[in-house]
Amino acid sequence: MTTVYDVPPDKLVRVVGEKLKKNKAISLPKWGINVKGMANKELPPQDKDWWWVRCASVLRQIYIHGPVGVARLRTRYGGRVGRGVKRERFREASGKIIREVLSQLERAGYVTKTKKGRKISPEGQKFLDTTARELEIMDESTKEE
Repeated sequence: MTTVYDVPPDKLVRVVGEKLKKNKAISLPKWGINVKGMANKELPPQDKDWWWVRCASVLRQIYIHGPVGVARLRTRYGGRVGRGVKRERFREASGKIIREVLSQLERAGYVTKTKKGRKISPEGQKFLDTTARELEIMDESTKEE
């Protein structure tokens, strides 16, 4: 029985992102075109599918570490900010992006709210595990050839 823990995270997030793109409940907000994700970035993301990749990544983080809140996810997606001559400092990621991602994942039925934060719903767990199984089958078929 293959789970999220058994497949490479980068491949899983890409495949889940493609599947989430087909879901009507998850869409790029109007403001998402020109937004920076973190204080350490100078430009908006260059990848056109960055929103769905971030949604897939957040869903995977909730699966692995849940229940989690916005503050913990902001820390997870943060990074170092260059401040010119001064030493670099850690800055958290944008909270609005994470809150919007979580609300869309809740509307899609993949995440539920609890007193301790957001946790993966049974439907979300099934979605991720099924995708991980499909990914492992695809990897096995490419190894055989």
